Amino acid sequence: MNSLRQILECGQSIWLDFIDRHLVATGELARMIETDGIRGVTSNPAIFEKAVAEDPDYRAGLRALHDAGIAPPARLEKLVLPDIRAAADCLLATYETSGGRDGFVSLEVSPALARNAEDTVDEARRLRQAVGRKNLMIKVPATDEALPAITQLISEGIAVNVTLLFSRAMHLRVMDAYCAGLERRAAQGHRLDAVASVASFFVSRIDTEVDARLDALLAATQDDALRQRIRGVQGKAAIANAKLAYRNWQEQIATPRWRALQEKGAHPQRLLWASTGVKNPAYRDVRYVEDLIGPQTVNTVPPATLNAFREHGVARAVLEEGVDAAAAALAEIEALGIAMDDVTAKLLDAGLAAFVHSYDALLQRLASV
Repeated sequence: MNSLRQILECGQSIWLDFIDRHLVATGELARMIETDGIRGVTSNPAIFEKAVAEDPDYRAGLRALHDAGIAPPARLEKLVLPDIRAAADCLLATYETSGGRDGFVSLEVSPALARNAEDTVDEARRLRQAVGRKNLMIKVPATDEALPAITQLISEGIAVNVTLLFSRAMHLRVMDAYCAGLERRAAQGHRLDAVASVASFFVSRIDTEVDARLDALLAATQDDALRQRIRGVQGKAAIANAKLAYRNWQEQIATPRWRALQEKGAHPQRLLWASTGVKNPAYRDVRYVEDLIGPQTVNTVPPATLNAFREHGVARAVLEEGVDAAAAALAEIEALGIAMDDVTAKLLDAGLAAFVHSYDALLQRLASV
C-alpha cells in the first residue's frame, strides 16, 4: 500500500500544502486524491506568490486582467479564486464522505488584517461568498486580536483554519475561542455537526530558531559538560512542543465543557501540523511527518516532503509516545536559558511579516505585468 495512505489508517489526514493552476488543470490534484489519499489543500500568500511567478498557466490571464484595467488586488482574486473553486470541487466527494471533516481548501484572509478582528470577520464572510463552495476553510492567524474573530466565524458556521500557531499557551486560547463559538452557535439554535476547524501548529520553524540559539550557546562555551547538554537537545524542540500540544488537546476534549458540546454534535478542532518541510539537511527529510502521526490530526505537507514520504516514509502512530521525554527536553532547553515564550513570540511576528511581504510582492508582480 502507498505509505501515504497508511497514514490515514493511523487516524491522520494528509493535506497538500500547495496549489497552483497547473496542479488542478492537469488532473494532478485529482490523481493525488485518488492515489495518495490527499484529503485537503492549504494555501498562503507565499504559495500564491511562488505559483504566479513560476506557473506559465497564469500569464495569459494576467495579461488579460491588466489590459482590462482591473486593479492588482482584484486581479489577484480573479486569478486565484477559480483555482480555489476547482480544487474545492475536486475535494467535494472527500468532504461529503468524511461528514465535513476533510475535503477542505484553505484560503487566507489578507495578512494585513491579522490584528483586526472586525475586518477579519468581514473579509472571511466576503471570501466565503466570493468562492461559493461549502468546503472552503478560511485561514485566520493566531493573534490576540483575532481570537474574537475565530469565535464569531465559528458561531456563523464558517470553517476556520487557525494558522501561525507556535505557542502551546496560545493553542489553549484558540481551543477556548472555538468552544465559545460553538456555544454561541448552539445558543442561537443552530446545528453544530456541520462546523469544522483546525488549529495549524507550526513545527520546523521551532527547530530552526531554537537550534540557532543552541548553536550560539555552543560557540560561547568550552565546557564539555555544558556542550554535551546543549547537543542533547538539538533538533528536539519542535516535535516536543507538538507532542505536548497534542496532550493539551487530549485533555481539552475530556473536559465536561467539551463533552457537553460533543453531545450536541460538535466535532473537535483538530491539530494540523504545518511547516513540516525539513529545513536542516542534517535531519531526516520526513521527520516532521513520521514523528507526528496520531489519531484525529492533520498534517499539511509540501510537495517535496510528500514525494519523499511516498518513497521512504514509515507510517506508524507515534504521537502519544515519549511525551514525558518531550517535556523533559523542553525543560532542559529552558534551563539552558532559551525561553520558549520568546521563541514562539518571535516566530509569530516573523511569520506575519513574511506573509505580508509575500502578499505585497504578489501585488507588485500583478501590477507590473
